[in-house]
Amino acid sequence: MRTSRAVMRAACRWSLVWLFAVLGASGALAQPTPVSSFADAPGDGVYAFASWTPKTLGDLMRGDGGASAVHIVGHLFLPPGGGKVPAVVLVHGSGGVYAAELDYWPRQFNAAGIAVFVLDMFGPRGVRSTAEDQSQVPFAADVADSFAALKLLATHPRIDARRIAAMGVSRGGTAVLRSAVEPIIAAQKLPDGLQYAAIVPMYAGGCSGIFRLVVRPGVFSKAPMLFVHGSADDYAPMAPCQDYAGKIRAAGTPVDFAVIDGAQHKFDDDDTRRRRLASVTKTRADCPIEVDLDGFRAFDRNTGGRLEGQAYRSALAACRDTGATVQGDTTARDQAAAAVVGFLKRTFGM
Repeated sequence: MRTSRAVMRAACRWSLVWLFAVLGASGALAQPTPVSSFADAPGDGVYAFASWTPKTLGDLMRGDGGASAVHIVGHLFLPPGGGKVPAVVLVHGSGGVYAAELDYWPRQFNAAGIAVFVLDMFGPRGVRSTAEDQSQVPFAADVADSFAALKLLATHPRIDARRIAAMGVSRGGTAVLRSAVEPIIAAQKLPDGLQYAAIVPMYAGGCSGIFRLVVRPGVFSKAPMLFVHGSADDYAPMAPCQDYAGKIRAAGTPVDFAVIDGAQHKFDDDDTRRRRLASVTKTRADCPIEVDLDGFRAFDRNTGGRLEGQAYRSALAACRDTGATVQGDTTARDQAAAAVVGFLKRTFGM
């Protein structure tokens, strides 16, 4: 009887937390609580905190320069008990926050003793989705938001600031990969050497095209990485990420790669219908462009040749494509969750 009641209480708690989070995100009933610090140890809830909106990677690396603040939203889920725990900052993709990010993933992490801070970066900026127009929110803003979340989460007395991971899906995978780039980290002027201790790009969109960086020693931090990718993904194909992961590993960062056989893009979604999204924009898997942060110069990764002027514009146009498939798969996401939780436990010594 006690076990049954405990299960019922846990199920009720998660239902209420998820409902509160969704209503908080939509503004239907609850408004996020504005915070500048978590020093007073708040519990589960929806919080608004300051970030900014750099338009380019160059802006991000130059700092905010007094730019106007935007208050983005984070949904905090703490595991039961006391004592210090590691945490994950979860960064959404082009479609914004979806149900699994406020229910499935927090349950997986909290059950393992890991806190979760789920970001909503689009809603506070008045945007629902960027899938058909990525220019609505600059990609650099996602990275600025991830660092603002890291700084805030590190102030919580229950969070071990040296064991905070960044996990990003799709477009969010681009953000967390950039959050592991040493020159970008250095430009944030984080307190006391703070940085992400682990990086998890899941079906990441940042492995090809202008999002991909020329990799050499010193570009990426030594924080361990786990790429998670479905082998059937036609939105952000797996092959460029396998190649990118190999180059990052060769440059000195510990990198693992988990292949989820047969999984489509957004396999962790609750909706298990296969849906064809005809109008979404994407980068072709064979796009040769990569960018060197030293001078922001573009190169052809196949030949090593510099891309500039008309050659760059032609390559950029050839890299653009539309249309993709998405499909939730409960088996696939359970496999992914096991891989991610196992990776974090090993990385964090749990």
